[in-house]
Amino acid sequence: MNNVSRKALAGVAMAAASLLVLSGCASPKPGAGYIECGVSDEGSWTDKSFNESVMDGLMKAKDEFGVELKSAESNSSEEFAPNLQSMIDAKCDVIIAVGFNLVDAVNKAAEANPTKNFVTIDGWSNGATNLKPVGYNMAESSYLAGYAAASYSTSKVVGVYGGMQIGAVTAFMDGFYYGAKAYEKETGTPVTVVGWNAKTQKGDFIGGFAPNDAAGKAIAAGQLAQGADVLLPVGGDQFGALSEAINEAGVDAKMIGVDKNWTVANPEYKDLMLTSIEKRMTTAVYDIVKAAAVEKTPFTGDAYTGTLANNGTDISETTFINADLKAKLATLKAGIIDGSINPLK
Repeated sequence: MNNVSRKALAGVAMAAASLLVLSGCASPKPGAGYIECGVSDEGSWTDKSFNESVMDGLMKAKDEFGVELKSAESNSSEEFAPNLQSMIDAKCDVIIAVGFNLVDAVNKAAEANPTKNFVTIDGWSNGATNLKPVGYNMAESSYLAGYAAASYSTSKVVGVYGGMQIGAVTAFMDGFYYGAKAYEKETGTPVTVVGWNAKTQKGDFIGGFAPNDAAGKAIAAGQLAQGADVLLPVGGDQFGALSEAINEAGVDAKMIGVDKNWTVANPEYKDLMLTSIEKRMTTAVYDIVKAAAVEKTPFTGDAYTGTLANNGTDISETTFINADLKAKLATLKAGIIDGSINPLK
């Protein structure tokens, strides 16, 4: 009995040792223990625009690095401060506030909590060194979209309108205007841009960012009536309303997406989408979390600016952009990157 017992015990010991070795091989993901957090604006995490793009970046970091994700969705501006505080109370390692509407709230939160790290998307810092602004030079990619719109247009009338007249919106509109005018200058073919004049800073605005706003649809209908056959709405998800305006007008017109690649994200618009002006917030958020959680890079309040050069912004490819136009846009992109083309002239 003793021999059998000894052999049995020896077998158990060997099995236990094997389990310990195997468990040692299953090492945790490199970001385990890090908590990433996000606070949306009123657009919700499924807005098919910049909130959703940020959440995509958070989800990608969670899946790849094993970080813990916490989030708070704001239904009104009154919820901004409480939602930020809830993330502070949750002991987040980084708190990402989405959209310029949260700028005041996130600046106050950063100043009141100097040991916490904050990121403001499409916002700015009033001086807090623990608040990283993430912005984009949207005039660069919008210039390419404006040129593409003018080139594709049959009527040589293109339209643009915005949610509100703020810098994050007019940057798109300025670049689009000058890109369309670059086509005019290069080819000698007159191009009319309705809805915005970058020189006078006057144009058409919805007055907010509510998805598929009736006011936006009315603006689109007016621009279509003026002959526009390519339209760029810079106001989040306005594409349902715009597509309705196009169908009701009975014209052959195209749309240009903003923030995300709308042809991929919303294939129901594939036949109407000339291109999309991508603000690649997914990449920025992913990179910020990777640097802190995986590479252990000390967090700073240094600004991140997405450009054509760092792939932070660009326009998407579609079947409507033929080989010749694609080659031309590549040349323009190279010129913007090397500084020989100013997208605001």
